Amino acid sequence: MKTKRPNRPNFFLARMLLAFLLAPLAGKAQSYVGHAFDNYAGVHGVLYNPASVVGTPMRTDINLFSVSGFVGSDYFAVSLNDMLGAEDGFDFDEVADRFPSDRNNFFANADLLGPSFMFNMGERHSIAITTRARGFLNLNSISGNLYENISDGFDETQDFDFDMQDLSANLHVFGEIGLTYGRVLLEKQTGFLKAGATFKYLFGAGGLFTNAPQLAGTYSVENNTLTTNGSLDYGTTQDFESDDITFDNLQGGFGLNLGMVYEYRPRIMNGAVLGRRQQLYKLKLGIAVTHIGAINYSQSEISTYDLNGSVPVSEFDQKDIEDVLNDNYNGTESTVATKLKLPTTMHLTADYHIKGLLYTGLHGAVSMIKSGTPRANGTINTLTLAPRMETKAFSLYTPLTLRQYGSFLWGLGFRLGPLTIGSGSVLTNLISKNSKAADFYFGLKIPLYKKIDFENRS
Repeated sequence: MKTKRPNRPNFFLARMLLAFLLAPLAGKAQSYVGHAFDNYAGVHGVLYNPASVVGTPMRTDINLFSVSGFVGSDYFAVSLNDMLGAEDGFDFDEVADRFPSDRNNFFANADLLGPSFMFNMGERHSIAITTRARGFLNLNSISGNLYENISDGFDETQDFDFDMQDLSANLHVFGEIGLTYGRVLLEKQTGFLKAGATFKYLFGAGGLFTNAPQLAGTYSVENNTLTTNGSLDYGTTQDFESDDITFDNLQGGFGLNLGMVYEYRPRIMNGAVLGRRQQLYKLKLGIAVTHIGAINYSQSEISTYDLNGSVPVSEFDQKDIEDVLNDNYNGTESTVATKLKLPTTMHLTADYHIKGLLYTGLHGAVSMIKSGTPRANGTINTLTLAPRMETKAFSLYTPLTLRQYGSFLWGLGFRLGPLTIGSGSVLTNLISKNSKAADFYFGLKIPLYKKIDFENRS
């Protein structure tokens, strides 16, 4: 039988996850899934590709407040219908299915876009200023069996082994102020090329990080012990508390986004525009690299533990994992300067005008940070197909996403004037019995559109 512990997150990696989800940013992989394809996305399109700031149907776009959040795992899976239909209240332990392996992963992303705007300085130049608060969590290559037993109590009837390679956990919270500049580079009869860059000043609130290149072990029911082999580094930036995240002690850094967009425009013939659609392209292709950079923290407390040894599992009943480590293993502590890398990501996009008001977009996001890299967050590799209906006042989109770790997500969202609401996973959450991810976004803005002279536009 498995001894059930009081409902408290003993394992410090579990505490990292729970603390992140309950952090002040909550209400929060990818942000604004589907919406960023919209030609009227304005400032939100700049977040994915800074070249989107120029050559758009927007004269000015002022974001008042936007929030997006994403959380998922290949360990837990839940049914939204079971959650909503629970008569005695939602009990995660009772409702959630579990899929333990030696390489389970947890991830979360919170994105709060504050007051921001973009402004066209003419037909060939545009700028944007953005304010943003971000939170990223990656927990990679953890043994699901070990996680479950330390968190919920060890199974008193069954031995188990685990062998983790490149275990890493990184929680990083930071803010940024960005200045974007975009310029039209080429404008021919059927071709249009633009480029942009966002220069960012970063405000680091801090983070937690841990790394174990190799950590293996065995749980013995007969001996009631957990035997481990390997080592582990665990650290926090100065004064950072995962259950009370503040922006009181900020550290500075710099970041950069770069992007280019090419549009194939067969609608322009002999200087005349065919049709009255504002967007001239038949096919739009984009490439961008975002979140280049890092934040330097002047002081971090880092503990290094030699985990070769055995521990009675009763140690985990009343102690947090930090106390178990300190009381049972040899360790060293140091105070050093650390660098936490941003989740550098490459974005490849294609947007095709089908007919009339109908478009479909294809977006691939590839993390430039290798999984398991110490003191660095990474995004989840995804491929999204996003059909949509688009007008100046209203857009409707239904993105379909293949996500790293084997999940398929289907979402729905809309833009109605100044209001945007959506989710890249809501339809999957409603119909699936074992959904492994959830996200949503909401935004409120003031859009100002260009006046187009269709008779003389070239």
